[in-house]
Order: sequence, then structure tokens, then C-alpha cells
Amino acid sequence: MRFMMIVKATADSEAGVMPSQELIDAMQKYNEELVKAGVLLAADGLQPSSSGLRISYPERGGKAKVVDGPFTEVKELIAGYTLIEVKSREEAIQWALRMPDPHGFGHGEIELRQVFEAEEIMENPIHLMKERELRKKAEEQQKA
Repeated sequence: MRFMMIVKATADSEAGVMPSQELIDAMQKYNEELVKAGVLLAADGLQPSSSGLRISYPERGGKAKVVDGPFTEVKELIAGYTLIEVKSREEAIQWALRMPDPHGFGHGEIELRQVFEAEEIMENPIHLMKERELRKKAEEQQKA
């Protein structure tokens, strides 16, 4: 089972305030524990929304609309994520509870969401086979 720990943005993260050395040390220690346990798949911080953009599809079948950041609703933005693979929801919760306060000032908020597996959203065996082949190719490309 894969889970994503989504770190919510704050006014500081949106302003580009970098984490303290103390927080960097705590996050590195936490990530080392995830690696030792064999559950870490990915972990990254994201740049502020001022360097991003949004693509929306306001009309069915219509042209995509691109809007440059920054975006105003900070509480709806993401500052980073950690992707883990664990045996149960309970294990994912325990790992999420161990994550240091992601902003270091008592303002951190983490959202934990389970990732859909292909089998949960695709019933057609041909589509499932194609999805598995794509994932295998992507893994091979990353190893090369």
C-alpha cells in the first residue's frame, strides 16, 4: 500500500522562507529512518506557488487554460510530500505521526492519503497489462 504524506503550505513556505538547519537535520534523520525501514519511495519540498502555474479545463473538450502563480489560498497549497510504501494504513499513520513538524513553528499540517493502485481503478485486463508495462519501462529508465 502506498501513501502520500502531503505537507501543507504556510505563509512562510509561500514566501520562500527556507527551513532552519535544525528542521533540515530533523527531516534528514526522519528520512534516514524511512530508508532503513525500506518504506521510502520519494520525498521532496516544492518551490512556492509563485514559480508554478495551474492548468484547468473550463469547458468539456475545450482548450486548456493556463494561469501563472502565485495562488492566494495558502491553506490549499502543498509545500512538499513524502511517498511511502507500507503494509497497512496503521503503519502509514505511525510514520506520519513521527514526521517532524514540517515548518518547525507549530504551523505544520500533514495530510495522509492512500494512493490508488491500478487494480483499484481499472477492470479491463488489457489496460492493467499496459499500465504494468508502462511502470516497468519507467523504472528501467530511472535505473539507466
